Order: sequence, then structure tokens, then C-alpha cells
Amino acid sequence: MVMIRVRSRDGVERVSIDNPNITIGELKTLIESELHVPVPNQTLSLHQNLLLAKSPSDRSQFTDLSNPEIRISSLKIGHGSLVYLSYDGERDIVTSSPRPTITPAGSFGRKMTMDDLIAKQMRVTRQENPHCELVSFDRDAANAFQRYVNDTLAFAVKRGGFMYGTVSEEGKVEVDFIYEPPQLGQEENLVLMRDAEEEKRVDAIAMGLGMRRVGFIFTQAVGQNQKDYTMSYLEVAQAVELHAESGLDQWVTALVKLQVNDDGVADVHFEAFQMSDMCVRLFKEDWFDFQAAKDLDPKVSRMKKDVVVGGKDVQEVDNDFFLVVVKIFDHQGPLSSTFPIENRNFPVTTKAVKTHLERTKSLSFVKRISDFHLLLTLARFLDLNADVPALTACVLSQTAVPEGYQLLIESIANAGV
Repeated sequence: MVMIRVRSRDGVERVSIDNPNITIGELKTLIESELHVPVPNQTLSLHQNLLLAKSPSDRSQFTDLSNPEIRISSLKIGHGSLVYLSYDGERDIVTSSPRPTITPAGSFGRKMTMDDLIAKQMRVTRQENPHCELVSFDRDAANAFQRYVNDTLAFAVKRGGFMYGTVSEEGKVEVDFIYEPPQLGQEENLVLMRDAEEEKRVDAIAMGLGMRRVGFIFTQAVGQNQKDYTMSYLEVAQAVELHAESGLDQWVTALVKLQVNDDGVADVHFEAFQMSDMCVRLFKEDWFDFQAAKDLDPKVSRMKKDVVVGGKDVQEVDNDFFLVVVKIFDHQGPLSSTFPIENRNFPVTTKAVKTHLERTKSLSFVKRISDFHLLLTLARFLDLNADVPALTACVLSQTAVPEGYQLLIESIANAGV
């Protein structure tokens, strides 16, 4: 028996399934049967922001669980997974029966609930080995990210981005470009204001280049350097949510900060981690109490129930227990990072395309467009199903760009002049 947790505006409920390989359509039918929400009224997603959608048009953007033919196992939905449900109308809330109480031998009559027994089995220990062998950063991409934070933001506020690249069969992660979504950075908190349409363009470019999203990178503000932690509970909350969303075992979380060296000079320092399997499990099973953690020491995370750490029942866990160190290397990837980067202080216009093409006119045309950030700007004017795959195929193989596409790109460049 497999249990899927369903979170809606009414709280968290559970649906039991006999076959872990059912389709999305069959899962919706079970939700209708057990939770009394008609299938036509349901919108399902693995993204929590679905619950913030106010209108049908807002909900229509959440399409990850819209295909009724896809099997849930292919989406890493299994026992204990959390699925978000939004629906129209009203319904009768399904109330679950109370947890049975059990009196274990030797307890002298003390009753223990099933939740107590589950908590006793939830032991948080350090995970020694990551799922990825190492992470290697493209030098230009990493430098473009940290240079902006250092030179423009002075590490006063946080900044983040999604890392894209490849994962080898041996678990080696190579990061070849960093996409920076719309965001609001503060000293302690980083709010990602994700743009679904822009992310579709990013993913289409990545797919054409034989890449995928492989991790999350963020900076720590200088004010955080005075605090005794590797990652705060807010950073753990964001990192584990994105890790769980990815469904990728080798997903990497990287942080960038200023660190004073032996000579008293502040150097930019990169660190890389994976969130531990236990951390991801606790998140998926809704054990974290991030709201209650606001008044706590930032180096610990609060649990909703006791877990076992070092043989003791606790509700506060040092965040370091959730971090698995990943070795860092660097490489020179196939893309340049000289084009203006999206979602920074000023919008990137087609005038930047013209400037870039003029500056690189000594190179072959395919070399001139071998920059992710340029391709992302061009993709706003191109067909994602035809033009983007054709151009990225040229970039991937470094073959000549057809004359028609060259003329199209040049017309885009001249459109804003």
C-alpha cells in the first residue's frame, strides 16, 4: 500500500493506492473517490505556489501534472510524496479516524500513538557521501555570477540562480550556465519571483544544448558572516524545497560568500553541498516547521515532532546534519558569458543583441550566438518548438547557422535601433 499526501486549502489529507505505477488520471479519480473533489475541478501540481493561485488562468500555468497519461512513478511520486491540489467549489471535508494507541511491552501502561512510533524511527544522522562525485563550474559563468554580487551588490543582499549543465553516468555534475530568475534579495532572505514563461524558454534552450537544470546557487550577505552557521534555516528551507522539486539525486546546492583569508583580505569563496536524503525525506513528509523557526537560532531547523539525533529526542536539528559536502572543480565550457544577464538592474533589450553582434563580428556566426543569455533574449521572439531547437542544435554541434536564421537574428538586433 502506497500513501500519497495531498495538500489543499483544507490542509493535508491522504490517498492510499495499491499500484505505485498508476497514471495522473487514475490518481485524480482516487482523489475524487476519497476526498470528494470532482476530477474536472482538480488542478494538481508538485509546486506549492499552486495554492497561491487565485483564478483559473493562474492555475492553468501549473501543467506539470496535467497529462492524465503520465505515470506517477516517472515523476518520482511515491510513498509519502506531497502533491498540491487546488479546486473550485466546496466539498465535504474527509475527516480521518484518530491514530490508534499502542501500549508497548514494558511501558507500564503508558500509551504511545502511531505518530510517536514513527518519530522514534526517524533518526537524523550525517550522510557521509553525496550522490554526485563532484561539481565543476564553467569559469566564465561562475565569474559572471560572483562578479555582479561583489561589484554591484557588494554582497549586501542575497542573490540566486539555477545552474544548468550535465550529469555523467559516474555522477559528475558540470555547470555550464546560470540562469538568474526575477528575485528580491535581502540580507537574510531570498525571494524567487519565478516566471513560468521565461523558465519554459530557459528549459527549451537547455534541452537543445543537451543540458538540464542541475542545481541552485545563492550568495550569503556579508552580515551573515558574523553568525555561526554554514546555512541558516531559511536557506535550508529554500534549498531542500528546490532539491525535492528537481527529482534529481545528483542535485547540487552551491553557496558563494566573502571569506577573510590569512592576510586579512576578503576573498570570494564557493562551497557546494547536497541536501541529505534524510533532509529531503523530512521535507517531503512535512516534518519541518519553518514558520515556528522564525524566533530560533538560525543555525537550527525546527521539526513539528521529535526526531532522534545522537540518541536523544529533539525538535531542533543543527542544519549541518542536512549538508553533504561536494567537491568543487572548474572547467571551460562550450558557452561564453559576455552578453548582459537577465533580471538584473536594467532590462535586456534588442539593442544589447546588436551591440553584442558588432563586438563579436570577427568570430563565426555560431560562435557569436554561443551564449545562453543571448539565446534567452532571442527566444522571446522565436518559436520554442522550431526555431530554438534549430539554433541550439547549431550551437551544440558548432555548425554553420543557416542564412535565414542569421537574417532573422540580425532583424531582431535592429528592431530596437
